[in-house]
Amino acid sequence: MLLPVTGYKFKKNLAWTSLCGQLKMNIATVFFLVLCMTYDVALASNSSEIKVDLNGYLAYCPCMGRFGNQADQFLGALAFAKELDRTLILPPWVEYRKSSHKAVMEPFDTYFKVEPFLEYHRVITMEVFMKDLASTVWPPGQRRIFCYSPRHGSNKDQCNAKEGNPFGPFWDWFDIDFDENVIFGPLFYDTQSPRAMSEWKEKYPAKDYPVLAFVGPPASFPVSQYNAKLHKFMKWSDSYNQKADDFIEKNIQDRPFIGIHLRNGPDFENACAHVPSTPNMFAAKQCTGERGEYGTTTPEMCFPSTKTVTQQVKKEVERIGAKTVFVATDFNDLIPEFSQVLTDVKLVRQPDPASPLLDLAILGRSDHFIGNCVSTFTAFAKRERDVRRLTSSFWAFQKKKRRTEL
Repeated sequence: MLLPVTGYKFKKNLAWTSLCGQLKMNIATVFFLVLCMTYDVALASNSSEIKVDLNGYLAYCPCMGRFGNQADQFLGALAFAKELDRTLILPPWVEYRKSSHKAVMEPFDTYFKVEPFLEYHRVITMEVFMKDLASTVWPPGQRRIFCYSPRHGSNKDQCNAKEGNPFGPFWDWFDIDFDENVIFGPLFYDTQSPRAMSEWKEKYPAKDYPVLAFVGPPASFPVSQYNAKLHKFMKWSDSYNQKADDFIEKNIQDRPFIGIHLRNGPDFENACAHVPSTPNMFAAKQCTGERGEYGTTTPEMCFPSTKTVTQQVKKEVERIGAKTVFVATDFNDLIPEFSQVLTDVKLVRQPDPASPLLDLAILGRSDHFIGNCVSTFTAFAKRERDVRRLTSSFWAFQKKKRRTEL
């Protein structure tokens, strides 16, 4: 779907129009004329949905990490498209499934509604753009790919946009090949800099560059505090709202319930070893603040011990009188350990294979949520809960009060 903008409509079927005009007005032709007008209205309605945005489009491959990282950078890309006044082409989500040796693409609107974004800016799904507009706006032979600097690959001093997984599978999903490489550095995506945005518009005007297609997300990571606010436009699709409601109705009848996110796999344990040297890694700023004003990231915040987790959950269960604890994790759910410290509390998780997106939709509905400061998956749940004005806390973290100068 595309919000109507100044542009041009696709031509009507002239054969029908001509035939309708040649008919004589009589009883026999009244029905046929009504049919012609019905066709005309329907065609006009369809054309309004595929008007070309003369301000141009912005596309990118969400080729960094799993869903949490992709969602972080999506918000930045959305802000960037608005500042450039280009329609954002909503990319599919890149997923890594055990059943496939390479990345698989899931349409954006499988998980989220498109319409709410139109309150903020113009968007169109990549599937609709490629089907209805690409042949006119961005035809083969005129497709440029943008990168900040040359990427390592078979072609020296070029973007090598399709080399590696998920880069190749992403563009191949839509049968896209590139005819020209554009190195845009030292320009950057600072949406808070009017000068930077002006330079983008001057250097790459829509009349010469109808589509700015980027090798990776044109956004900073993690998401800035300014762009994080755009999460309010991310609304679950009807199907995922229904899935979450059905799961809760079937498995979490006893309320209140606490939702927790455990990021305790070996990959994250290895990453957390770098906390002392990289305290702002991943989503840590959601706890510590942009300048560390609320505290410092610790290894225990990143990879909390079983004792820390079980005791913190027990404390929250007692505080709100929780009857159920829902566990979202990609590794160890610690349910046996919870059973030893929580009496008369139901412990619930999705059966394998669990859907990470359904986990998020459920976590967003819990009466309280405990997550991992460093995880971007947790960050997504926290942003949604902030929009809903629901409470959240983090493992092994107590927000430091800011000093006030007298």
